[in-house]
Amino acid sequence: QVQLVESGGGLVQPGGSLRLSCAASGFTFSSYAMRWYRQAPGKERELVAVIGSPDSTNTADSVKGRFTISRDNAKNTAYLQMNSLKPEDTAVYYCNAVRRTAGRVYDYWGQGTQVTVSS
Repeated sequence: QVQLVESGGGLVQPGGSLRLSCAASGFTFSSYAMRWYRQAPGKERELVAVIGSPDSTNTADSVKGRFTISRDNAKNTAYLQMNSLKPEDTAVYYCNAVRRTAGRVYDYWGQGTQVTVSS
């Protein structure tokens, strides 16, 4: 059974930091690109960061220099380190695993974790 379980969200003051984790099971984690998305109330889901397989990374301009995506294939876990958080970073953050092979797309999602940046 495929599972992606996010953790690490919460309430943090502006300028603070959080590290989100995404624990994966039920598939070959190392073969999948991992992505973090976020969705704020009333807004579309936004791609925040992606780490490939192997480990090339990219982040959205809105978080570049503040957020870092990483992965630990031995632990089947992806991370999103978020520093210098701003109120506009408030959203539900989702973990996504994707693999394209032989004309098929395998696409899995976590349930999301709430991040609230407020004083």
